[in-house]
Amino acid sequence: MTQQPTPRAPRRGLDRTGSFDLGDKVQLADTKNRLHTITLRPGGQFHTHRGVLEHDQLIGAEDGVVVEDSRGTRYQALRPLYADYMLSMPRGAAIIYPKDTAQILMWGDIFPGARVLEAGVGSGGLTTALLRAVGEEGSVHSIERRDDFAQVARENVETYFGAPHPTWDLTIGDFQDVAPTLCPDGPAVDRVVLDMLAPWECIDAAAEVLVSGGVFLTYVATVTQLSRTAEALRDHGEFTEPFAWESFVRPWHLEGLAVRPEHRMNAHTGFLLTSRRTAHGTKALTRVRRPAPGSRVEEELADPANEGFGGASTEWGPQDVGERGVAPRKLKRALRDIRQGRDR
Repeated sequence: MTQQPTPRAPRRGLDRTGSFDLGDKVQLADTKNRLHTITLRPGGQFHTHRGVLEHDQLIGAEDGVVVEDSRGTRYQALRPLYADYMLSMPRGAAIIYPKDTAQILMWGDIFPGARVLEAGVGSGGLTTALLRAVGEEGSVHSIERRDDFAQVARENVETYFGAPHPTWDLTIGDFQDVAPTLCPDGPAVDRVVLDMLAPWECIDAAAEVLVSGGVFLTYVATVTQLSRTAEALRDHGEFTEPFAWESFVRPWHLEGLAVRPEHRMNAHTGFLLTSRRTAHGTKALTRVRRPAPGSRVEEELADPANEGFGGASTEWGPQDVGERGVAPRKLKRALRDIRQGRDR
């Protein structure tokens, strides 16, 4: 008699609570905090060299339960958190780390019901966070130049939510070309969030679609990108004084009296810059400041040695900021890992 294949578990999103059910992803942690993520399915088993854990032990159990395998090895079973998913998800383009994503949600003021326009979708990590923040009443429209990046992002987002998200749209193209077509009758976007090589090229289009008082936020990797974007916002005239910062996270080791900083930390990942859209047709107030001597001298700003600072006009490529290309096989591998991981 031919053995029938094990039925596939229903596809469920990760953004949920309650008892474990078929199709849920579960993160198993042993006493050394070694992590394993499984997808619950009928008759499924989790094998290690220590023993076998039956999926049926987890189906219907409460989130956070402790279970034992066939050899007595104990595991704490919990649903993966969003940060776990973001750091472990297959990717083509680099992701924005959780520490920066959290800053974006706070200082970008991403609220339930917000209409967010995002560009530079990458692998979909930030998109997922934006969709969670805007809720069912809001919307996120993402613009991505590369179709292969967009495909990876779409698969990652749909894996997290368990299905295509009803308030998310994804368009392939350049921000400057696509954004104005999304709001043909006037400004209709509350927030613009950019993660791209040259955000200064998008400021005119962002100003066109942003409502009065809307927030412009961009994530950049280098000081020259940061300076050039800030100067472009000032030159536009209808954005408030830019505010920029970076964040560091230093974890701590906690073991009895041995309480000390960890030897490793997440240091510089990128800069965040925000500005507010003034009322349309209203010039922003110019901040009164006393700049360092020479910081605003036209000859210095135009000097080739200061390329990138003060709004130079030359075009940039990925090589100018040390961005490495993504091999097609890496993107294919990411798509394969996403699809296989849904049932793993």
